[in-house]
Amino acid sequence: MRVLGVDPGLTRCGVGVVEGVAGRPLTMLGVGVVRTPADADLGHRLVAVEQGLERWLDEHRPEVVAVERVFSQHNVRTVMGTAQASAVAILCASRRGIPVVLHTPSEVKAAVTGSGRAEKAQVGAMVTRLLRLDAPPKPADAADALALAICHIWRAPAQNRLQRAAALHASRTPRAPHAPRASKGRTT
Repeated sequence: MRVLGVDPGLTRCGVGVVEGVAGRPLTMLGVGVVRTPADADLGHRLVAVEQGLERWLDEHRPEVVAVERVFSQHNVRTVMGTAQASAVAILCASRRGIPVVLHTPSEVKAAVTGSGRAEKAQVGAMVTRLLRLDAPPKPADAADALALAICHIWRAPAQNRLQRAAALHASRTPRAPHAPRASKGRTT
């Protein structure tokens, strides 16, 4: 499975491509950051994010795009930029028919480090170890994008099994029987 991880942001949008399957060594195919100038017009920044992501999609042809789920932060301006960049990533993938999955920051941290409360340095260190890199990807947004891709590769088999089990259960669950009608004029 080839996954493009996207750590959304307007100033720095982390991107990383990982290939592999759960239980086997993973391979990093690319990592980087799509940058936009903080003083540029919002529309131009969103177009720059789109163009950058389109280049990554063209070059790496992922089977899935894993995007960090936007969560509430204290700084509304930051969360808005993150949400807008996230929407651009979802749009770019969906336009091409590529499935998109969302993972929360704590899901990603737990999958990669074993703790949903891990610090960014711990995530970077584990990404470095898991992908057998010489040094942690910089900036942290790039490492986070790789962590998203790793998280999805590891979680996808379990999620698929759960979905199949739920569908099987739904198809086998008998419908509630209708209550028998009382017949008129008969007594037993």
